[in-house]
Amino acid sequence: MPAVARIDPKTVFSPEEWARLSPRSAWRGLMLVAGAWGLIAAAAALFVLWPNPLTYVLALMLIGARQLGLAILMHDAAHSALHADQGINDWVGDWLCAAPVGARLESYRAYHLKHHRYTEQPEDPDLALSAPFPIKRASLARKIFRDLTGQTFLKQRAAQLFGGRKAGDVVNASTTHFLIVNAILFAGAAFSGYWWVYPALWIVPMATWLPLVTRLRNIAEHAVVDTKEDPFTHARTTLANPIERLLIAPFFVHYHGEHHVFMHVPCYNLPALHRLLMAKGYRERMIIAPGYLSVLAQAAPAR
Repeated sequence: MPAVARIDPKTVFSPEEWARLSPRSAWRGLMLVAGAWGLIAAAAALFVLWPNPLTYVLALMLIGARQLGLAILMHDAAHSALHADQGINDWVGDWLCAAPVGARLESYRAYHLKHHRYTEQPEDPDLALSAPFPIKRASLARKIFRDLTGQTFLKQRAAQLFGGRKAGDVVNASTTHFLIVNAILFAGAAFSGYWWVYPALWIVPMATWLPLVTRLRNIAEHAVVDTKEDPFTHARTTLANPIERLLIAPFFVHYHGEHHVFMHVPCYNLPALHRLLMAKGYRERMIIAPGYLSVLAQAAPAR
């Protein structure tokens, strides 16, 4: 099928408005990467200093969400939007964002740009993530149970080691990069005298909370979206509240409708892009959900 239509930003924004939205910063993307790692370290320290079941569950959720955040920042790097310098953009996106969670920027970029080119069409490599919906609530519950018990993680890692990427798996995984960066993380934990932090506060979040929030992200972005020729209907924006942004949708990933129309706008400019679109009367053309619970209600409606 032909590639999806594109909208020229000049038909929506004034030159001055677009000049504020489109530039790649030399520092803001790097600050987001540093912030992700800083919150991971702080969450781990929270449990180390005050070890109890509550702080462990909280640390697990915070770290798993920031692991998703690293994948989101890799996604920005795939659009060359993480840093103004292409070399820095690619190095940071590959080694500090993609590799820690088992992905590879180069292969992800080719795969993901094809998703943008053929969104919700048969050629879309992500179509399998949205096509099954809506589903029964019991089916969704089983998927969530598999995520939280590590079954999804084990299946994806087996595909990474023995069969490559499958629809819905971790994005274009790289075993070598993953092992190098994770060996460094383990060595750092061991050198500090807390070797157990690596399995308990890095691998366990990756095996439980990360698969769940990745699934929720995928559902919110494209599931049960009645895609039409209008590019503003190709993805959903979810108006995440602060708790959802902390534990489910970091780094403005919930502005996915805006991203699909103007895919090279850096993630940190998506809130301003959203506000401008709302002020210009584009809300009626877009698919906007009030939160993640409302999306799940559409994706798995009561029978």
